[in-house]
Amino acid sequence: MRTSAVRQAGIDEAELPCRSEDPELYFAESPSDVELAKAICQACPVRAECLAGALERREPWGVWGGELFLSGVVIPRKRPRGRPRKNEGLEAASAAPVVPTRAAITAA
Repeated sequence: MRTSAVRQAGIDEAELPCRSEDPELYFAESPSDVELAKAICQACPVRAECLAGALERREPWGVWGGELFLSGVVIPRKRPRGRPRKNEGLEAASAAPVVPTRAAITAA
């Protein structure tokens, strides 16, 4: 975040959540820590400016303006380490709506 945005808004940097929390939290490996960092950002008075600056700079990673960045783009959430469970894909596939094929429609 640009310090000028904080100065222009007339806000004391000590009041910013990112200044009072552990900086490592905003670059955490744990998905739960990343979600905590995103939640802390929600009440920040310069959140919009922080997010705009991160988008402009294409920040490589971390939580900026309440959003998670990876390779310069915002992603919805951080996946846990390791491979996804095999049954997660099966559950998603079974929950997907079934679209009838043309052959099934003509046969009926």
